[in-house]
Amino acid sequence: MEEVTHLVMHALEHAFWDTLRLVPFLFVTYLAMEAIEHKAGDKAEAAVQKAGKAGPIVGAVLGVVPQCGFSAAASTLYAGRVITVGTLLAVFLSTSDEMVPIFIAEQVPVEFMAGVLLAKLAIAMVAGLAVDFVLRHLHRDGDHKLHIHELCEQEHCACDEQHSVLGSAIRHTLQVTLFILLVSFALEIVIDAVGEDALAQFMAASPLLSVIAASIVGLIPNCAASVTITQLYLEGALGLGAMMAGLLVSAGVGLLVLFRTSRPMARNFAIAAALWACGVLVGLALTLCGF
Repeated sequence: MEEVTHLVMHALEHAFWDTLRLVPFLFVTYLAMEAIEHKAGDKAEAAVQKAGKAGPIVGAVLGVVPQCGFSAAASTLYAGRVITVGTLLAVFLSTSDEMVPIFIAEQVPVEFMAGVLLAKLAIAMVAGLAVDFVLRHLHRDGDHKLHIHELCEQEHCACDEQHSVLGSAIRHTLQVTLFILLVSFALEIVIDAVGEDALAQFMAASPLLSVIAASIVGLIPNCAASVTITQLYLEGALGLGAMMAGLLVSAGVGLLVLFRTSRPMARNFAIAAALWACGVLVGLALTLCGF
């Protein structure tokens, strides 16, 4: 019983601090969205649509900055259709989560770390631009218009009645933060119960299987995924291809926020599948090339 209590408290502590670090990103994002809706109106919608084609480039650059909050912010912006699918995918692919701090702590050569970040940046840009290009030509991008009010209706926040930018932003932030905390807590319990050694054995079965395994672990919407993958690479349990597959897919809690705030749900699954496919294809290519 004492062991179970320790496991629960340990998981709760990690989930609390991981979630707490996201609150400023979520709040600023919702505050900006509400300000756009209340102040800018049609002008903001026109500006977003004009900049849409360059969105994946901007998203990839912002996503590569070593922090785990921007992917959550990007998911929120996509839920309000402020950014395109390609931009969201670019952010997810370039996000490094906890990789950079671990590389620095382990004194990994700056040249190697910069190479990994640049590779993620380039892959994110190409994938995001390609997705938006295909969707435009398939005429599937017509819903990328600013409809933050629909997000408000979905969350039942009664923003229109409150007429308060600050109040609406706080309410959105609290709702999403609670959801992330609960799911992160459950994931921490699973990770602590299974153990990193078991994950290492699962991912190191064979070079090609390790790519698939790392990409599956990378989908876990928790900072622990990128930590585990990076550490396993530094310990020699994973090759470069498997590491890249896992880290490209690892978008922190971005996927959690996406599934919590965006509809239709089928499109969320499609985005997650595209993210996973990109990671696997890059990882397999690197592995087959001997990296």
